[in-house]
Amino acid sequence: MRIFRSLLLGLAAIATGSALAQDTSEVPKEKHDYQSDVARLRKIVINSLYSNRDVFLRELISNANDALEKLRLTALKEPEVLTGAEELNITIQAFKDDDGHGRIVIRDTGIGMTPEELTKNLGTLAKSGTSEFLARAESTDTTGTGNLIGAFGLGFYSSFLVADRVYVSSLAAKSSQTPEPAQYIFSSSADESSFETYPDPRGNTLGRGTEITLILRDDALEYFDTHKIADLVNKHSSFSSQFPIYLFTQRTEHVPDEETVEESPAEETLEKEVDEDEAVVEDVDEAEETEIKEPKMKEVVVDEWIHLNSQPPIWVRDPKTVTDEEYELFYQATFKDYEKPLAWHHFSGDTGSGTSFRAIIYIPSKLDDAYWTNPLATSSKDLRLMVKRTFITSDLGEDALPKWANWVKVVVDAEDLPLNVSREQLQSTKFLKQIRQILLKHILQMLTRIMEEDSEKFEEVQKVYGNVFKLGAVEDKRNRDKMVALVRFHTNQRNSTSLDEYLANKKKGQNQIFYLADMGKTPEFLANSVFIEKLDARGYEVLLLGDPLDEIFVQNMRVWKKVQFQDVAKAGLKFGDEADPEEEKQELEVLTEKFRPLLDWLKGQAEEVVRDVVISNRLVTSSCAVVADMFGYTANIERMMSSAPANQGSKSPMHEFAKKQKLLEINPKSPLIQGLLRRVEQLPAEDEEPDVEAENELKEVASVLIDGALVRSGFSVQDSNEFFIRTDRILRRSLGVSETAPTDTTVKPAPPVDPEIKAEDDFSFLDDIPGGDQPGVYIPESLRDQVSWEVEEIDEEGNPVHPRDEL
Repeated sequence: MRIFRSLLLGLAAIATGSALAQDTSEVPKEKHDYQSDVARLRKIVINSLYSNRDVFLRELISNANDALEKLRLTALKEPEVLTGAEELNITIQAFKDDDGHGRIVIRDTGIGMTPEELTKNLGTLAKSGTSEFLARAESTDTTGTGNLIGAFGLGFYSSFLVADRVYVSSLAAKSSQTPEPAQYIFSSSADESSFETYPDPRGNTLGRGTEITLILRDDALEYFDTHKIADLVNKHSSFSSQFPIYLFTQRTEHVPDEETVEESPAEETLEKEVDEDEAVVEDVDEAEETEIKEPKMKEVVVDEWIHLNSQPPIWVRDPKTVTDEEYELFYQATFKDYEKPLAWHHFSGDTGSGTSFRAIIYIPSKLDDAYWTNPLATSSKDLRLMVKRTFITSDLGEDALPKWANWVKVVVDAEDLPLNVSREQLQSTKFLKQIRQILLKHILQMLTRIMEEDSEKFEEVQKVYGNVFKLGAVEDKRNRDKMVALVRFHTNQRNSTSLDEYLANKKKGQNQIFYLADMGKTPEFLANSVFIEKLDARGYEVLLLGDPLDEIFVQNMRVWKKVQFQDVAKAGLKFGDEADPEEEKQELEVLTEKFRPLLDWLKGQAEEVVRDVVISNRLVTSSCAVVADMFGYTANIERMMSSAPANQGSKSPMHEFAKKQKLLEINPKSPLIQGLLRRVEQLPAEDEEPDVEAENELKEVASVLIDGALVRSGFSVQDSNEFFIRTDRILRRSLGVSETAPTDTTVKPAPPVDPEIKAEDDFSFLDDIPGGDQPGVYIPESLRDQVSWEVEEIDEEGNPVHPRDEL
């Protein structure tokens, strides 16, 4: 029965589509001028209000939904309006007429329009039949207003985005006001300032409703493709109505050609005489069986109506009735991401100002590659806003979500959101501000729930979004506490910990959150750092920060729950369990006095590198380390400052001052330091004859010691070539190899100048290369202002002559 009904629908659509091509010269027509400057305003609609002409189908389907909803509401008091057409649906058909023009026919079985309403509603720009109907419905106390979304009456004119001419045939529903409705046609082209209305020469063929026929422009023939139409409906309107949307399609099938099927000899049977009690046996000769002929096939075109919106949108369903597979399939189809999402959250709510909505938030399984590389990409492109299941836009601009959250994929369906004339931007930003906070609240709730209830899933989330949570804690001060709770760090004691878990593990008297930051280094590397030797040996936990955002996170936080962060790569390290500060101070003074000769001598050797040399309280096995003073840069900060574009080449006094605020800490328990102290004490006094060879050797050892401390502490040495030359000499001495033994430097010389190269050789190919007008290598435009070209001479016209110009 269903197939039969669909076939009737198909035949009816084909009939109505071709009927408009009939000769209407004998039909009396009424010509009307538009009641406003439509020719001018339609250009505004086409060129300004709609940024993408794909929306024409969305607008026409939305109007059809309105017409069906009007019919449904009217039928509550006047059931007779339902006569004329059984189905409440929308049909779409694309075909070519006899002249070869592409046509799209969109038909609904809604309330329809009288001839007067055709002229009134379509002939006047911004005249909304929906608004007038609502006013009339409210005055007659009709129960409910339904899912009516039209408000400005401009949707119809989006037809001219793709059509040269538009025909609208409509038959009003029978009612007390229209007991004998007549089917009329509205006709207008894109460049005319007038329109025509006339009786439909086909008679009352619609039964009820409206049929819009678009004669496609030559540059819009892509919309003739049924696959294109199906994609547009699925994107913009598949969830826009409770009324079904059907698309007429044709497919080719291969079926047996009954007229060419010949009876096979194998079908002949030989009957044997048998007794009445014996069975009948049919014999088939094997040779005859092999001669069976396959029936010939023929191609048959099958007309079929495809139900485009057969499934209701999952966000309007009870979350308990939606399976995980349905959520995943919807995500993949909607956002074109064929990786399964990590998690989702389905909820409904109210903005507090009367706008109710339903939403689904998805967490993708990966971040877009451009998330970190493009700092200007601050707006979400996957926040799909819908109104009453009609897609409006997926780009709400920078006000939608902050950068730390703009990676989520969201579908929001509002019930009564006001729209502007184009349906592409919100008329008021109040809703945006409200929905922004609501979405952020639910995103945090979802992440917190995963953290508390599913540790394995949260570990997957951390791998992808761990740095994003740190960014959120820095940017979003309003939600900082909730964001910090999501952040996890590696430590010298465990692979993952939160700040709250760290504080729960801190030692008695500990008033700091110890951390070591070195961008790009692994936790395993940092765990062996000289800076945490004593902390690790004593059982203190240290955050090991190797991610790019870690240092920024700590510098912005500074304090968590009244406990300060302490960079263990800086001077002033305190453990918090010092029993007697005065006793500690006296012990340090004794050691300082004992090692005074070495401290003073090393300070002289390292005066270009560090501000002072002191006894260390942080080293256990290492002999020495270079730490940042209280107002100095750690190695990590120094690299970050140097790599920042604003500081490249900077020679500001404050920057240079901070770079020099370093201390060389020596370990008084190290045999190397103790041995170095003895050697320094053995040096001749100032009034004695100097031992130049011994002193130079000791200076070389000190230089290697200082440079090694810089490297191990994360800093760069001042002269790496000199550092390796000194290291080479020390290695030679340790191996008993002569320090002056030369290396064989014999190398093969380059061949002579190529005589084939001539001065007049063509270098014009450089003109096609960006930056080819400059000598040397390609320089990006963004850096060219920073490059000064060496000019060898000035020509007679005052232009500089570059080295390449001489070639």
